[in-house]
Amino acid sequence: MRLVVVAAGLGVSSSTRLLADRLAAAVAERTPVDTEVIELRDLAVEIAHHLTSGFPGKALAAAQDAVTGADGLIVVTPVFSASYSGLFKSFFDVLDKDALTGKPVLIAATGGTARHSLLLDHALRPLFSHLRAVVVPTGVHAASEDRGAQGLPDRIDRAARELAALMPTAERREETRVVPFAERLAALQVP
Repeated sequence: MRLVVVAAGLGVSSSTRLLADRLAAAVAERTPVDTEVIELRDLAVEIAHHLTSGFPGKALAAAQDAVTGADGLIVVTPVFSASYSGLFKSFFDVLDKDALTGKPVLIAATGGTARHSLLLDHALRPLFSHLRAVVVPTGVHAASEDRGAQGLPDRIDRAARELAALMPTAERREETRVVPFAERLAALQVP
C-alpha cells in the first residue's frame, strides 16, 4: 500500500515534519506501507507558477501523481493566523478536483498552544470534506507544550490505527475504486 505524507512545514527541521514522521511511523507499525513524504516548501515556486500559468512543473506533477495514487494520506500543516498555511491550501488548490474522492486522510497540525487545535475541526476537516476525502475521526494537534506530554502519543496511535483500518488492502482496492461518471454511463448504454 502507498502512504503519502504531505508536510507543509517551512523549516528544514520543522516540528511539522517531525509530527508527520511520527504519524507515518505509527501507521507503518500497523500495516505494511511504502511511504513517500512530500515537503511543500520544496515545491513553493512550482505551486505559485501553476497557480498563475495552469501548468505544473515536473516536481509538482510528480507530487500530484503521488497524492492521487496514494492509498492513504497524512497531511500536516503549521497553524498560521488560526488556519492552515497558504502554501498548504495552494497545494490542494492545484490538485485535480477528484484526486481525493474516497481517499482516507489523517489530518494533523502543529501550533504554539493547545487552543490552535480548533484548526482541525474548523478548517482542515471542512477542507477535506469538500474535497470528498474520508477524514479519520481523530485529528492530531501538537502544541509546544505537548513535547514529552503523555496525551500526544495516544492521539498519534489512535489516529494511525484509524487510518490503517481505512486504507484498502489489495483485495479491497478494486472494490473501492471510484468509477468516473462517464465510465458508469457508458456501461449502462445498450449497443
